[in-house]
Amino acid sequence: MTSVDPHAERHAERHADRPEPDAFTRTYWAAAAQGRLLLRRCAACGRAHHYPREFCPHCWSEDVSWEEASGEAVLYTWSVVRANDLPPFCDHLPYVAAVVELAEGPRMMTGVVDCDPPTLCVGMALHVTFATPTSLEGSDLARLAVPLFGPAEPR
Repeated sequence: MTSVDPHAERHAERHADRPEPDAFTRTYWAAAAQGRLLLRRCAACGRAHHYPREFCPHCWSEDVSWEEASGEAVLYTWSVVRANDLPPFCDHLPYVAAVVELAEGPRMMTGVVDCDPPTLCVGMALHVTFATPTSLEGSDLARLAVPLFGPAEPR
């Protein structure tokens, strides 16, 4: 006997890797499509933050502005994901979910690419790269790109 998931249609339409730009984050996603990573910086306390907010999460000032990040980061923590049934992640197993610490200070949830998981280590130098999720191909969001991180080039 087979069972039918009553929510299958809803699940088929939902893609967890699809950004949902709104009026405020449109600037962020437009920059990412151009290969630029943006942060918000507070004029009151001087601290940068990520994810983009209209106020500073440190001092609550609304005097924040966009700033281009260097794209440099270090690996803070990670997990190798070997099981995930949520589309489209199930098509890309295994993958590395990570938190990186940006050179500007904030930490950011992201993915690590172009690196064998056994070679990962805390403090590993990384650099931002951008990719368009395959679930966006052919959609009205196809020009969007998400920031991911890969090993930094040796200097």
